[in-house]
Parts: sequence; C-alpha cells; structure tokens
Amino acid sequence: MAILSKEEARSIMEKVISLSKADECVVNLSGSNGGNIRYARNSVSTSGSEENTSLAVQSSFGKKSGTSTINEFDTASLEKVVRRSEELARLAPENPEFMSALEPQQYQEGKAYFKSTDDITPAMRAQFAADSIKPASAKGVTAAGFLEDSAGFNALMNSKGLFAYNQTSGVDFTVTMRTEDGTGSGWVARDFNDVKKLNTAEASQIALDKALRSRNAKAIEPGKYTVILEPAAAADLVQNMIYSMGARNADEGRSFLSKKGGGTKLGEKLVDERVKIYSDPLHGEVPFSPWSGDGVPIKRTSWIENGVVKNMFYDRYWASKAGREALPAPGRFVMEGGNASIDDMIKNTKRGVLVTRLWYIRTVDPQTLLYTGLTRDGTFYIENGKIMYPVKNFRFNESPIIMLNNLEALGKPQRIDGNLVPPMKIRDFTFTSLSDAV
Repeated sequence: MAILSKEEARSIMEKVISLSKADECVVNLSGSNGGNIRYARNSVSTSGSEENTSLAVQSSFGKKSGTSTINEFDTASLEKVVRRSEELARLAPENPEFMSALEPQQYQEGKAYFKSTDDITPAMRAQFAADSIKPASAKGVTAAGFLEDSAGFNALMNSKGLFAYNQTSGVDFTVTMRTEDGTGSGWVARDFNDVKKLNTAEASQIALDKALRSRNAKAIEPGKYTVILEPAAAADLVQNMIYSMGARNADEGRSFLSKKGGGTKLGEKLVDERVKIYSDPLHGEVPFSPWSGDGVPIKRTSWIENGVVKNMFYDRYWASKAGREALPAPGRFVMEGGNASIDDMIKNTKRGVLVTRLWYIRTVDPQTLLYTGLTRDGTFYIENGKIMYPVKNFRFNESPIIMLNNLEALGKPQRIDGNLVPPMKIRDFTFTSLSDAV
C-alpha cells in the first residue's frame, strides 16, 4: 500500500483525527516505493527494491506536544499511536516557540510525479547499468555507479480541517570512471522526475571521456585563477548560499545577510546584476511540493533578482515575531543563465582552470559564506583558449558571494541535484594548495 490515492490517504487520516482527545492533532502520512542498482569494477554488486508507508501523529495540549509513528493502519493500531502521542505530549515540557496548527489552505496542484518513473522495473535498472558499463569496458576503464529511483506521496491533515496531498517521483544516477593506471578519473550525475529523460549511455560517455583526458595530471602553482565551473561545481556553492538565506539567522546577526550594527541586507545589491535566482514548485524541469512540511503554501518566489536580495525564508514562528508572512525555504531553485557554451568560455580564456566538480566542502566562516573544499574527477589547465592538459586537484577557499561578484560569463542552466544551475566563468577564484587525490 506504499502509494495511496488522495482519497485513501484522507480516509485514514480522518479516522486518526476522530480518535484524538488532544487540543490539537496533526497527522502526516507518507509512502514510497522504488529501487536501486549499484555497480563497481564494471560489475553489478547490489540491487534491490523497497516499499514503505508511515504515519506520524503529533498531539498537543497547550504548548506541550508529543509525536508517535506507526506503519500499521488497522483501527486498533491507529488508536494506539494516537494514545501514545497524547501520553508523550502530557510528559513533554512546554515549547516556547510552539505554533498552533494552520487553518485550511489553498494549494496548487503538484507536478512532480511521473508514472513512467513509478513503473521502473528491475530489468530497466539493469539496462541502465549495462549502458554505462559496456562503453567503459570497451575502453579498458573501470566504472562504478549508482542508480536510485522512487515514487511516493505525502499527505498532511490537522484537527482544524487542513488537508494537503502531493505525489512525487525521481531518479538519480551517478557514475565515476577510473583508468586502469589509476591516474585518470571522470564523473557525471543526472537526476530527473521523469525517467524518460535519463540516458545513462550519454551521461557515462561524458565521464569516460573525462577519465581518459585526465590521466597523468601535472602540478601547477596554487593561486587565483579564472575558472570555468561546470554546473555540478557551480551548484555546490550556489545552493549553499541559497539555503543560508534564513531570516532568523540574518536578524540575529549570524548570517552573511546580517549587517554590522543590526539589520539585514534585504533589498540590497549583493552580487553581479546578471544573477537571478528563483524557485517555483510548478516549474516544468524542477518541480517540487507546493506546500511545506507544516502546510504553508509554496508559490513562485524570487530570491535574488538582478543581484539584489529580494526575499529571505521565514518559518512560521519567526514570521510571527517579525510581523511577516511565513515563507518556506525553496524545495529547489532555478538560477537563470546566459548564452555562452563551455567551449565559448574556454576559447575566451587566456589562462584558467576548468573544474568538473567540487568535493568535501566545509564551512570556514558562515558570516561571509567562506567555504573550503577540493576539486575532483577532471580538472584541466586552459591557455590561450585551449585545454592544454589535466592538472592535479586543488584545495580552494572561496565564497559564493565573492564568486558571483567576479562573474564573467554564464551558460545555459542544466539540472543538477534537483536544481537548474548554469556553467559559469569566474575570475580570481582562490586555490590555496594542491591535492594528490585523483
């Protein structure tokens, strides 16, 4: 019973609400089914499928709340989970940031579910893996990859009459290619809501080419370089910025959006005017749930427009303190791009570095969004408009705020990790040391 219809979910949740004796009762019901296949050394190592359905009940007496979960749905089990949540609520301390359940809301119809993904079979997963392994074997390269798919639903109901329901689906694929001598490595990732868009052969060829081209990398001096960041590399830093745009941290002086002496940078120009970032749950390429986990409706929101900070996200508690409407963090985001291809960027670079992706990123300073990490799986030196040779990987120290102020060119956005992010050319990107890792 992993994926319940809207009416099936409603029926179960109404029964739970009817059993409640609490001041307020909130019910979350979710289910999913999916599978995976993993391969290494050009051979499948594991595969499997799973199906899960779970119900969580939060009961509240005043500002005291307790939550209990269960995966059985007969009447006796439902009554047991309700009583347990009420018992826990009576034992709990008061929550000073407690927010009463929402009244009924209006939601847009979600667009993140595709039956094609729900219908993936073990044979299809095996074929996706074979399409990746075969070209690697033919070139004497070792492939290690993972494909995971899922489809499911989430539903929310409370004792004030709110009801929300949404279905989603998704498939994620990553593969790393390594040359036999261990000196070359390439990587690629793909993710879609609709599995019909996935071509593991096409994706794997990119990783294979990177592996062959990155053999016997040379060391060059660390320093400030013009870099061309492929979408996977750019996305790692941009999403760290977007998901740090919480209003509470900014108001409390703990954020890159905090101003010295108080106040925030809302409404101020922060990065290059070509930077435009928004989220839209109904976006055709990166859809997500049109409501947040606590039931707040989500609509298209501009976060950065022409380099200016347009919004910060507010949870319900902080919104009530600030006298604003709650604005959930984006489930996914879109960064608009330009017309330059990666080849164009390379041709127009006198001296620089092409970066496939970043790895092991850690925060250095949250108030400036300074991060450190490593390049990985294909880093190349550019001179006079041409890729000259592969280079050893670097450790970097960089902030997406500085990066997006040193913007030279943007390409067409591509989906990566659920978001749309363009490749970008950045001047004065800071590499601090070398790494011997491939």
